[in-house]
Amino acid sequence: MTSEAAAVAPLSGLTDAEVAARVAAGQTNDVPTRAARSVSEIVRANVFTRINAILGVLFVIVASTGSLINGLFGLLIIANSAIGIIQEIRAKQTLDKLAIVGQAKPTVRRQSGTSPLPPNEVVLDDVIEIGPGDQIVVDGVILEEANLEVDESLLTGEADPIAKDAGDAVMSGSFVVAGTGAYRATKVGREAYAAKLAEEASKFTLVKSELRSGINKILRFITYLLWPAGLLTIYTQLFTTDAGWRESVLRMVGALVPMVPEGLVLMTSIAFAVGVIRLGRRQCLVNELPAIEGLARVDVVCADKTGTLTENGMRLSELKQLGDEDVSEVLAALAADDPRPNASMQAIAEAYGDSPGWTATATAPFKSATKWSGTSYGEHGNWVIGAPDVLLDPSSAAAEDAERIGAQGLRVLMLGSSDRSVDAPDAPGMVTPAALVVLEQKVRPDARETLEYFADQQVSVKVISGDNAVSVGAVAGSLGLHGETMDARRLPEDTGELADTLEEYTTFGRVRPDQKRTMVHALQSRGHTVAMTGDGVNDVLALKDADIGVAMGSGSAASRAVAQIVLLDNKFATLPYVVGEGRRVIGNIERVSNLFLTKTVYSVFLALLVGLVGLGSKLFGGDPLLFPFQPIHVTIAAWFTIGIPAFILSLAPNNERAHTGFVKRVMLAALPSGLVVGVATFISYLAAYDGQYAPAVAQTQASTGALITLLISAWWVLATVARPYEWWRVLLVVCSALAYIVIFSLPLAREWFMLDPSNMAVTSRAVLIGLVAAGLIEALWWLQGRILGEPRRLWRTS
Repeated sequence: MTSEAAAVAPLSGLTDAEVAARVAAGQTNDVPTRAARSVSEIVRANVFTRINAILGVLFVIVASTGSLINGLFGLLIIANSAIGIIQEIRAKQTLDKLAIVGQAKPTVRRQSGTSPLPPNEVVLDDVIEIGPGDQIVVDGVILEEANLEVDESLLTGEADPIAKDAGDAVMSGSFVVAGTGAYRATKVGREAYAAKLAEEASKFTLVKSELRSGINKILRFITYLLWPAGLLTIYTQLFTTDAGWRESVLRMVGALVPMVPEGLVLMTSIAFAVGVIRLGRRQCLVNELPAIEGLARVDVVCADKTGTLTENGMRLSELKQLGDEDVSEVLAALAADDPRPNASMQAIAEAYGDSPGWTATATAPFKSATKWSGTSYGEHGNWVIGAPDVLLDPSSAAAEDAERIGAQGLRVLMLGSSDRSVDAPDAPGMVTPAALVVLEQKVRPDARETLEYFADQQVSVKVISGDNAVSVGAVAGSLGLHGETMDARRLPEDTGELADTLEEYTTFGRVRPDQKRTMVHALQSRGHTVAMTGDGVNDVLALKDADIGVAMGSGSAASRAVAQIVLLDNKFATLPYVVGEGRRVIGNIERVSNLFLTKTVYSVFLALLVGLVGLGSKLFGGDPLLFPFQPIHVTIAAWFTIGIPAFILSLAPNNERAHTGFVKRVMLAALPSGLVVGVATFISYLAAYDGQYAPAVAQTQASTGALITLLISAWWVLATVARPYEWWRVLLVVCSALAYIVIFSLPLAREWFMLDPSNMAVTSRAVLIGLVAAGLIEALWWLQGRILGEPRRLWRTS
């Protein structure tokens, strides 16, 4: 470090005046707490959509005819935009509040004092203290260090921790795995390395989900159908009929409006947004919205023991002396000299609080890879503390004793004296056992219930811990998690063999951080969707590479930074609610998609049939065929068979298991149902159609007959989509039917909506054709169940 740098950032940190000067100069860490759209971006994204543009153009065309009642579909533009904006802003507010609670706060050293500050209050040249598990929040230069090691794998891909000396650079986005130190901030805000990466990689993530990508595939497919159907409709209605421009334009728009699945993307966005709000009430921060969906598809949960199945805090249960020497002073000295004690050392510090005041000549921080730490005290000896099965001869009496105690689910550490300094290259060398330190962890009261939930849902749970395998197995067994336990030091290196081992065993102890990551990869290689839960720095790599990373709010800053979901209240029992919310989103959007896409399919198919018949009439001298509906007809058809029911179904409770193959499932349901509705409506219209020169009353009656057939068949699609029935689903379906009965019964409504069901022959035939179509849709529903291998149920069972 140069003398100039030292002048700007003495080890004692900046003065308040220097901080104020940097704030005034804009030299602050002005990176948003999370990647999210601003309110103005949300408004623009919900108003200026492709669907709104299409509906807007069609509305202007209808308005030019002077028939305002036919322009009612224009209200969809306002409704789509308003609902989308309101829900997304609510979700943004929820996430932003939770993000402030859950954000990592670096410890900043200033001349006025040392305290944790929000990342956006760090300024250029601030001195920031770091220890194990801390994330480097801005780029900087090391000022002081004690055995400091930094993991930069999230930035560079290099897996091995890098030792840092004074003067070395550190990059934001990396994290400390061992040792302590302090660094001076050299680049803050958007100049920092991680911020530049985040600007590209951490955009608003609502679109990055299997569900939404599936919907986009479906919409692309529909677009291919819309073009020929739309162009054919425009041509036949405007240029082959002699109905006059006003009537032709209305019929053309009546054909085009229902082709647009106007509510599908909106309902998906609402379902995600409401999910975020609901989980936010449970103190669950969703860093990436599709994680709600992803966790619902998970079939393997890899859970860390400490901090997940057990609570973070520990207490000293027993000190078992292995020699004649009293080790109380040694334990007190080790605890006092650890600048960033982990949970084990904190428990020892609480039990042995009076430090003897020894002078440390060398230190070795705890590392997940080595499983021990130590301090040399000159004439008082070299002392190490760590895993007995790492420091002891496995055949020794002390090792057997430690194994026996660990089998009871207790954590056992071995304290011993070494024959060499702890910072020697070949440390710890020859270790003489002095005592076994027995620590007790409290099992989370909700852990058993959560594990039972996953078992009921056929989700495998693998306990992966750095603790002794026997101890981990005992804790898992006490929670009712059955299966074989393995020491990870015996895990095979080959990915295929490792995957086989993971299928066979349930509990793993002495797992290194790199092994956790490899185990996640091995499970993924077998087609599993893997969730990883953890709270420590040793979990970071696995959390990052798992399909869904879940961190505890009290965990290390690094683990919270890479996880998609953070449980701010540290409750493992919140996970079932996240799974349930994901299932609600996936299951309900599948239902809603079936409704909207069935409408699009029957609209496109009806337009093609009318267009092709009209084109044939033009070529062979027949009577041109007007499209059966005006815009108001298709608008009221969508109200109670799709729009209102879809909104209710998209937000309803739904705990059905998530299924794969979203696109296949939706298209298998929507295509045949849509074809049946379209063909039935066309037959009904064709049977009642008396030609374009027929009296207006006859034309209205033919259109009404076609609408009745459409409503009956489309209503039956809703009746199948709402299954399995509960009381409120039955009520929804019944109310939908009653709404149309009321519309057809009221003279004023018939006049407004241009309906005339008075021709009993036409109406009776339309009802009969509609019932036949409903029967075909019912048969298709049962057939789809057989094709998908899913038993169909009319009523929900507990």
